[in-house]
Amino acid sequence: MKEPRMNVNDRRAFAAKKVNVKYTLKRLLSYLKPTMPLFIAVFLGNLLSVVTSLLGPYVCGLAVGEIRADGTTDFNAITYYCILLAAVYIASEVINYATTVGMAYVARKMTGAMRADLFKRLVNLPVGYFDTRQAGDVISVLSYDIDTVGASLANDVILVLKSAVLVVGSLVMMLVIAAPLVLVFAVTIPLSLVLTRVLAKKVQPLYRRRSAELGALNGFAEEVFSGQKTTKAYNREAEILCRFEEKNQSANKAYTSAEYYGTISGPCVNLINNLSLTLISVLGALMFAFGWGGVGIRQISSFVLYSRKFSGPINEIANVIGEFQSSVAAAERVFKVLDEEEEQLRAEGAEELTDVRGEVELKNVSFGYAEGKPVLKNFSLKAESGDIIAIVGKTGAGKTTVINLLMRFYDADAGEILIDGKDIRTLTRSSLRGAYTMVLQDTWLFAGTVYENLAYGAENVTREQVEEVCKKARIHSFITRLPQGYDTYLADNAVNISKGQKQLLTIARAMLSPAPVLILDEATSNVDTRTERIIQAAMTELMRGKTCFVIAHRLSTIEHADKIIVMENGNAVEQGTHAQLMAKEGAYFRLYTSQ
Repeated sequence: MKEPRMNVNDRRAFAAKKVNVKYTLKRLLSYLKPTMPLFIAVFLGNLLSVVTSLLGPYVCGLAVGEIRADGTTDFNAITYYCILLAAVYIASEVINYATTVGMAYVARKMTGAMRADLFKRLVNLPVGYFDTRQAGDVISVLSYDIDTVGASLANDVILVLKSAVLVVGSLVMMLVIAAPLVLVFAVTIPLSLVLTRVLAKKVQPLYRRRSAELGALNGFAEEVFSGQKTTKAYNREAEILCRFEEKNQSANKAYTSAEYYGTISGPCVNLINNLSLTLISVLGALMFAFGWGGVGIRQISSFVLYSRKFSGPINEIANVIGEFQSSVAAAERVFKVLDEEEEQLRAEGAEELTDVRGEVELKNVSFGYAEGKPVLKNFSLKAESGDIIAIVGKTGAGKTTVINLLMRFYDADAGEILIDGKDIRTLTRSSLRGAYTMVLQDTWLFAGTVYENLAYGAENVTREQVEEVCKKARIHSFITRLPQGYDTYLADNAVNISKGQKQLLTIARAMLSPAPVLILDEATSNVDTRTERIIQAAMTELMRGKTCFVIAHRLSTIEHADKIIVMENGNAVEQGTHAQLMAKEGAYFRLYTSQ
């Protein structure tokens, strides 16, 4: 379903972290619209269930009224009332079961729609969003927070609806039976409401903090397990355990604080309800003893039962408030992600990039990931169609940043980036990225077979074409030695093959792409020197006719480049061919001779 859009002012107000329960509930309600008919049916079913259960105390009072002190008790009438009472409660529970099942279905549909919207938004968010957040925290929102909202809808909402109807119905019946006794609640109910309101204000920020702490804990755990080999290689297990213990303790404290204040309202309200029951019993006994208001044993017994039905739901609502606050805090985290500005792959007015020649130019480009900290400063380069452009420099010089800007993972702060003479900001991101193929230093393979990973970026590619490219890349023999060859299943980022072999597969995957521009970011960093030389000739052949940007630390691999850009502190300090730069004996010469 389509998530309702927020205007800028609403989004800023929501992001300010000032809790707006009404607004959050309004947005949650929008997810109920597709199942609103069923939701209404569940509500009516609850209404019917409560009405039938309200008959119970009345029938019970009638049965008690048949017990007389003069020995004229009508046991036939009592038996009839007992059978009627059993039928009433059985009917109530059957309806209650049906409505519970219906509400569970509504909750499942709602959380399914929320999770689909959230996942879609996460997929469409810019790279910069994930650069500043832990993956575990993002996953926590997608799983834990949405599950919390769903559990609250399935259990708490139906309980609150039922309790509200039960309170009103019980109050009406008590007014009919003995109106003076209802005055007891004029004291106890306001006391319960004030207590509940005070605790609600205390609990809400605690549940928000609990969600944040659990998200941070999940993020840390995901980070540790992803880098498990590094942890073991450096013998940092003890330190990791200490850091986990700190985060675990912090999460436990947040959880305990939230649960403590979230559950304390229930016992407090229950105490007030027991007080009201005591007062009703005393006043009822006095009215019966002195004959006030025509109150008899039948009325008192029915009234006491109705008072329990009246105060019981209030106690249940007080207990639910903690869970409700937790679900609101979880919903806030979900909506905060949904309100992030997604990356527009096809912005309005942008044109499609077609018939790409591969002419790329950067004109006086400046950029920084953080304000006031530029990574690139007035950087310029020009690549003609078919050129091989190598970008070299020390770590942190800004080489990978150039690639990020070419792909529009980020937009430049100043200057222009052109492809075939067109400013890339006037083009759709999807068509721009379709013009590039990338092989990154950080290799990534998806869960699936070797063949599926190789064909990932190429549409309608045949098995024969995949094998032909693998032969040219000199990895066909390696693949055939795998247990099931091209059908070998790779799971968990292909931990069952070496890092160098993963990089070879990503290189072959890029070779299958028809894109006219190729980006190689340390593409052979995980390959040994001998293997690198073997595949270099194949890569050179397959790079022919494409505009190529190559980031390399091994300068021997880019000696054949048409132009080499030497970067220092975000600036291009030298440009030229290998021979020209070596003759200058400048920055490139120093880098080359150091190797």
